[in-house]
Amino acid sequence: MERKDFYLEQYVEDTQKILMGTRKQTGILDKNYFEFKELCEQVKNHFNDKVKKDSEDMLEYQKKAILGYQKQVNYFLELIEEFLKENNKSSVPYPPWYASLSEGIFHERWGLAGIHTWFSMESSSSCKIVGKRIYFMVNGKQQLQEQSFSEERLKQLKKALILGTPEKRLNEKYHEVYMVDGTRIQIFNAAKEVSIVFRKYVIDTYTFDQQARLETIDPLMIPLLESMVECGFNVAFTGPVRTGKTTFLTTYQSYEDPTLEGVMVETDPEIPLHIIMPTAPIIQLLADDEELDKVLKPMMRSDGDYLIMAEARDGRSLNVAVEITKKGTRRVKMSFHTGNATNFCFDVAQLISKELGGDVWANMIQVAEGFNYVFSFQQLSHDKSKKKLKGIYEIRFDPESLLISSHQICKYNYENNNWEYKYDIGERLEEIGTEESVEAIKKFKEILKKLSEEKPMQGNHVKISPYSKLMSPMIKGA
Repeated sequence: MERKDFYLEQYVEDTQKILMGTRKQTGILDKNYFEFKELCEQVKNHFNDKVKKDSEDMLEYQKKAILGYQKQVNYFLELIEEFLKENNKSSVPYPPWYASLSEGIFHERWGLAGIHTWFSMESSSSCKIVGKRIYFMVNGKQQLQEQSFSEERLKQLKKALILGTPEKRLNEKYHEVYMVDGTRIQIFNAAKEVSIVFRKYVIDTYTFDQQARLETIDPLMIPLLESMVECGFNVAFTGPVRTGKTTFLTTYQSYEDPTLEGVMVETDPEIPLHIIMPTAPIIQLLADDEELDKVLKPMMRSDGDYLIMAEARDGRSLNVAVEITKKGTRRVKMSFHTGNATNFCFDVAQLISKELGGDVWANMIQVAEGFNYVFSFQQLSHDKSKKKLKGIYEIRFDPESLLISSHQICKYNYENNNWEYKYDIGERLEEIGTEESVEAIKKFKEILKKLSEEKPMQGNHVKISPYSKLMSPMIKGA
């Protein structure tokens, strides 16, 4: 049988037409599909005869094979190959999205079945199974797929995956599992329908020029950003999920001095800095929950010039970042989920206080003194594949008035699809920039002033934290 070049997009389109009955068929494709499915059933029955059904050993092997352990994957493939040869079935046609007949049988009966093709979609960051339905993230939107899971197959997959968290019980409402390649699997049992979310980290490595070509940033601001990196400011990249925070953090970090020593802490293995900055002496650590409490001391002993806290999700990770800034460390970078950049100090302080204790107001002051700029990102509602730098805010704390304020120096104008600027630099930032690089702070000020004259920001650009307004007179009057 002649093998033709296979294109996934064309295959999906043709398959949809076939299933919808929009064109005549010879019946060959349908015949091949059912012959393959019948073979899958034969292999399954053969395995059930050889191994006690649903035995713990088999489930353990299946779990490890699904998670990507090569030894266990090879175990299934070898047994399938043996069956095919003994029964003269090696020539049975198989769906073209599988690399081999044995691989196809494995995934249909014990592996990832209908979502197997998602792993080859490099630009898709997530896949969801909701009941029987399967969704792939395509161009920023979840698209319903034609293939689906049977109830029996979904239960089998869930049980095998949950074996990856033996400390939890099968009936618990939530499980989190990781595959060998770092793909995060979240299993939700609480609703009427079981849901499983697969999330792989698609971190594109861009330059500022490429970010500008994608229209994420203004091309005129590139020299401004380059000088910000050189000035050594402590920055946070914020926004809702899937707005490009981590990707931009990676871009920003790639302009950092490669001779400086850095420490990057992640809860998931997301940013491949060893590839992005192969010559830079950056220590990459994985830590989560209570492990984060033990990270601070080793980090201080590592002689790192700066810290990267990739996606600070909770009070512990945020506290590590704030504590590092309190030591006088500069060039600190982190990403953080928040929909309102002007509430950054309060949101961070509240999470720290909730998890580790302490006064929210005291933690707010530490956040305001530790971080210099907050970048805010958003995705367009009409085209979620488009990310935009929504604004850049300088954080200030006035020790006399006890007020915390956000000074916006860059703003995206949705009406004209362009950016506006405001020349406003606090004394503290001038001092930091001067200590790090006289030339860089001079360049930063000149560029911001020029942009402010050419594309002036309209309206009020300063916002006082509401919590700050509330607490300041109370403390002064105490």
